[in-house]
Amino acid sequence: MKGHLTKRSNGSWSIVIDLGRDPAGKRKQAWRTVRGTKKQAQEELTRLLHQMQTGEHVEAHRLTVHEYLERWLQAYAKPNLAAKTYLRYAVICRGHLIPALGNYPLVKVSPLHIEECFAKTRERGRLDGKGALSEQTLLHHHRVLKLAMKTAVKWRLMVRNPADAVEAPRPDRHEMRALDERETVKLLDAAKGTRLYVPLLVTVTTGLRRGELLALRWQDVDLTRGVLTVRQTLEQTPGCLRFKKPKTRKSTRSISLLTLTIEALRTHEIAQKKLRLMIGPAYEDNGLVFPRDDGAVWPPNGLTGLYFKLVKKANLGKVRFHDLRHSHATQLLRQGIHPKVVSERLGHATIAITLDTYSHVLPGIQEEAALTLDATLRAIMPQA
Repeated sequence: MKGHLTKRSNGSWSIVIDLGRDPAGKRKQAWRTVRGTKKQAQEELTRLLHQMQTGEHVEAHRLTVHEYLERWLQAYAKPNLAAKTYLRYAVICRGHLIPALGNYPLVKVSPLHIEECFAKTRERGRLDGKGALSEQTLLHHHRVLKLAMKTAVKWRLMVRNPADAVEAPRPDRHEMRALDERETVKLLDAAKGTRLYVPLLVTVTTGLRRGELLALRWQDVDLTRGVLTVRQTLEQTPGCLRFKKPKTRKSTRSISLLTLTIEALRTHEIAQKKLRLMIGPAYEDNGLVFPRDDGAVWPPNGLTGLYFKLVKKANLGKVRFHDLRHSHATQLLRQGIHPKVVSERLGHATIAITLDTYSHVLPGIQEEAALTLDATLRAIMPQA
């Protein structure tokens, strides 16, 4: 495959690549305009020839959004994202973005096209045809499209990202559900005598995520020092359970345990050893703190199913398993524990995430702090 340069004007060059002849014998060429020096144009010609010879080249002006998103899912999303995240992105692309934008040439997609896509989705965007999608769901769509087109710019398939000019949907912020101390005890009382008691106790006293809880191994628990260390998490996708690294670098962390949690874990460890001896060779020993009765990995969805039945029995209303993590953080903040400590226990990437997530708790803390300081200063100040 050969190519050459043709000067158009000062600082402007045409790259001409010979593509051979078509079946009718007609000569085929690809043209591209490049601005810059002759050396820069020659470098671009070399790069394009290499891509064509290795099969990497894509004629951007012929590439549709449909074709691009499918390639992006395979070349970028699948190898770089968690399996669960990739599946969610694939559903968004194939179920919503491709039907709405797929026929447009990638390079001709405009902010107006995206705005019109979101406007239609607001009206009748559900896959089952039963109405509109929420602003929160639309926000996810916007983030996926923005990331996909940012990658297209990086891959030099687009000059600019049209999604940058589209204002992100703004969902209403719903206040999370957090159990107070009395409700926490009520939940634990309902769990006593069941296999959920110790897992729930650990969750409400450490703020572990569900996947972190079910991936916890005994080698990561030091009951003498009263510390557990999060080193992995369990991910469930259709037909697959796998251990992976924690969500972020800060998610790998050590958490100090309450004495009541230490005592419960000691009792739980003894009971697990007795069960292992009773089952014998059939026991699948993975070293997990919270496996199934036979030692195998406990699927997250299985835990959640039992949990919802317990919550209903305890008459606590709608409380997701993840809300137990919020409950732990909220209770600590109301006790006056510094947000930095709470952030470290939860494994947030930054303290800013903690402050933003639990801003609804902080006003009461601020008021209490002001009253406490006021009383202290008044006690010290001389009486008039």
